[in-house]
Amino acid sequence: MLPELTLSLQFSGVAKPDKHRAALPRHAVKKWIRHALQSDAEITVRIVDAEEGQTLNREYRKKDYATNVLTFDYTQEPVVSADLVLCAPVVAAEAKEQKKTLQAHYAHLIVHGTLHAQGWDHELDEDAQVMELRETEIMARLGFKNPY
Repeated sequence: MLPELTLSLQFSGVAKPDKHRAALPRHAVKKWIRHALQSDAEITVRIVDAEEGQTLNREYRKKDYATNVLTFDYTQEPVVSADLVLCAPVVAAEAKEQKKTLQAHYAHLIVHGTLHAQGWDHELDEDAQVMELRETEIMARLGFKNPY
């Protein structure tokens, strides 16, 4: 049985939000997250523009550019509590560059962020290999190709 999930899905200042909303139907986002969870969770997924993405990355990671996904994890037990912030223009550009559908790339980044929210990390090569394998397994169960 998959863990319970309370999901808030938000779109903030995204230019041409329709294509992003179409790629992120609520039921699909919930399914992607639940497949990556090991316990019940309360997660907000926020889709933002480049300006907000860059501001958050600069303030919290000291990196002055918009990145694809930021994970703000607050608790891991007894309930995972986190915000996943995805930068719509970065995700769209990467999907095009990697020749993936927008939906497949969002699914991967949401799975990736959900794993981060539970303490998964990829700073060390060994950890990165383990995390990538886990992501690949989850994506396959969801019907997506290997994201790497």
